[in-house]
Amino acid sequence: MERFRLFVIAFFLFFMTVNCQSRQVPAQKMATGAEQPEKYLPLLAGKRVALVVNHTAMAGEKHLTDLLIENNISVIRIFAPEHGFRGEASAGETVSDGRDEKTGLEIVSLYGQNRKPTADHLSGIDIVVFDIQDVGCRFYTYLSTLFLVVEACAENNIPLVVLDRPNPNGDYVAGPLLNPAFTSFVGMVPVPVVHGCTMGEMALMINGERWHKALSPCQIDVVKVENYSHLTAYAPPVAPSPNLPNYQSVRLYPSLCFFEATSVSIGRGTPFPFQVYGGTLPSMGNFTFVPRDIPGIADNPVNEGKTCYGTDLQTLNPVPHFTLSFFLRARDFYPSEKEFLTSERWFNLLSGNDQLIKEIREGKTEAEITASWNAEIEQYKTIRKKYLLYPDFE
Repeated sequence: MERFRLFVIAFFLFFMTVNCQSRQVPAQKMATGAEQPEKYLPLLAGKRVALVVNHTAMAGEKHLTDLLIENNISVIRIFAPEHGFRGEASAGETVSDGRDEKTGLEIVSLYGQNRKPTADHLSGIDIVVFDIQDVGCRFYTYLSTLFLVVEACAENNIPLVVLDRPNPNGDYVAGPLLNPAFTSFVGMVPVPVVHGCTMGEMALMINGERWHKALSPCQIDVVKVENYSHLTAYAPPVAPSPNLPNYQSVRLYPSLCFFEATSVSIGRGTPFPFQVYGGTLPSMGNFTFVPRDIPGIADNPVNEGKTCYGTDLQTLNPVPHFTLSFFLRARDFYPSEKEFLTSERWFNLLSGNDQLIKEIREGKTEAEITASWNAEIEQYKTIRKKYLLYPDFE
């Protein structure tokens, strides 16, 4: 009898397992805004269109520009951000106006003489489309470009369509908020270092909170990403910029960017930018690398031609959320701050305030420093919730 009872239980468990497996819903494929033309082509039909795009504006295997032209959309002008329309300019390199060799379209640089579309640039334009892969950090300049595009569209009464893309650092919020006194092109939006929003959500927030200077709000339509949440891990299929070549670099970027204001290399001019850090002091670590000048990718990198000693983060798993630990650890190796921090101004612009450097100088721990951000982070999260388009991580 006991054997029979065990047999019945085993059969029941087997049946339930098979039944549950048969009911499992296969994971639905994610689709970016650009990959849903049925949602935005009707908005553009019969309109004179300007695009704010770069090399990341892909709809599957096809660039958005080509897709629109093939669908008889009248594309008049392209606005290009930092790194250019084709994404080939190195960080900080001035991007010139020009014409696209393939389509003959006029390209207006938003990282040259102008950072914001002018009224003349927008004359004769009925609608603007924004489609750029971001990495979710306040100091990544694509966000500043979005801010100025929203403002320009609002000032000129031109609707904006944002073809949204996942944020590869969209699963958390961290870092100090921008103090308006430190506004620059690496900090135009009053949000934390890691803001936890897609570009679509950011556009709505910039507009809804009236952070721009236009007298009236902008009309914004966001074509949402299908089957995405803020907990979805996302590795951009196209490198967002020359020095963020892979998911590891994108995830480390928020924590390593502060080194840009120091004598420490973060791997620019090597095959692994934003995946290592090191200086010329042999005591800094056993991992060595030599930065080289790579035209269009790393022009005159920090410590060019010198052996750097430091830490290899290429296989670090998991990558921590935004942390000051790498920065504080490296700083301790230098006999004086003068040998470590090469530009206090640049550090303050990246951090968005001058309080962080003061706290570091006071010898505060990372826990003490981050605790000082808690109140403003919570206030920001309250604002952020109003504009979320996707299930959140909280």
